[in-house]
Amino acid sequence: MKSSTKKITLFALTWPIFIEISLHMLMGNADTLMLSQYSDDSVAAVGISNQILALIIVMFGFVATGTSILVAQYLGAGKQKSAAEIAVVSIAANLLFSLILSILLFIFDDRILLLMDLPPELLPEATIYLQVVGGLSFIQAVIMTLGAVLRSYSFTKDAMYVTLGMNIVNVLGNYIVIFGAFGFPVLGVEGVAYSTAISRFLGLIVLFILLIKRLDGGLPFLSLFKLPLAHLKNLLKIGIPSAGEQLSYNASQLVITAFIASLGTEAITTRVYTLNIMMFIFLFAISIGQGSQILIGHMVGAGKIEEAYKRGIKSLKIAIYISFGMAVLFSIFSETLLGIFTANEDILFLGSVLIYLTIILEPGRSFNLVMINSLRAAGDVKFPVYIGILSMWGVAVLFAYLLGIVFGLGLIGIWIAFILDEWLRGILMLRRWRSRIWIQKKFTQV
Repeated sequence: MKSSTKKITLFALTWPIFIEISLHMLMGNADTLMLSQYSDDSVAAVGISNQILALIIVMFGFVATGTSILVAQYLGAGKQKSAAEIAVVSIAANLLFSLILSILLFIFDDRILLLMDLPPELLPEATIYLQVVGGLSFIQAVIMTLGAVLRSYSFTKDAMYVTLGMNIVNVLGNYIVIFGAFGFPVLGVEGVAYSTAISRFLGLIVLFILLIKRLDGGLPFLSLFKLPLAHLKNLLKIGIPSAGEQLSYNASQLVITAFIASLGTEAITTRVYTLNIMMFIFLFAISIGQGSQILIGHMVGAGKIEEAYKRGIKSLKIAIYISFGMAVLFSIFSETLLGIFTANEDILFLGSVLIYLTIILEPGRSFNLVMINSLRAAGDVKFPVYIGILSMWGVAVLFAYLLGIVFGLGLIGIWIAFILDEWLRGILMLRRWRSRIWIQKKFTQV
């Protein structure tokens, strides 16, 4: 296929990924910003629901992660047929798995929310949002898989354009259902949920068409049941440990969110607004990490080990410099940025303090986002999981409870716990990369 042979660079891969992730974040920010004109309680309700959905989406992502790494390694090794077969197996596997999870989420929505110690006034809106967006979350699972395939074939712009279109549809839908435009009834959170689901469904259709169009030889969908089980085995071998690290992170965040919920609705709202701003700081490291993963996957598949090693170190330095600079810039304008969402003085003050703390937090997060993606691309997927579980629970959750709840530091104490966790894991990931143990772990040799 033509995509497997074209020359790719980190910049060429990263800028569309950067814009795509920005647009995904803008979609969440659009919901928050537009709902903030409707009700702060609605913002908190959607924020809690999205915390649960983030955990579910990570569970969908284990197949997408394995897909991205395996397709990149096989293309780097010149095994186009195996790359196409992996793509088909991953799409089918993630569709089946996500359908099961979506049904469970729809059935047990209220019981899940009650486990979060949610304030009673938030429960009705959080439930309807979780029912609609969570019940249809299998759409997002397939979108993630299709996007992973396209990006591994270096068609990063396609995923970016589709995300742009999804954002436009989502914002227009939000405008109609929140403000009652064109005589439409005001639906609030329920309307935002429908708008999100519709925009994702349209994005799914367009991505599938693009996938068929871009890959010259097409994908062997008709021979799905004849494809070797080894492909599924390799997908799970990479995907399950990779998802384990992300699953542990999101599960720990879910527990910490329950700590924050115990502090009251204002604390939840402050966290939601602050994270919406912080996302635009660490998206640079996310996009650099994902672009590096594709490049390193191709290099490892082609046997270019020294190039892969240098690429990982260089990407890390770039991510640290940019993240630190953006954290400083956003801190300077923190109150102005938070003022876009709310006029509450307490939220503005506390949110600003949290954004100042990101100057220390974000360089540590960059270590994780770049180094973990680099290790995964080389097939070294278990080590980040082991370290992640120990640090996320033994440092982030433990110290969030001690500093935030026991010692009464609230959100500031919880942010300090985040800093300790990110830096500890980041330094250990860098040491692992420098050890070069990952050289023996690529999957195309299996």
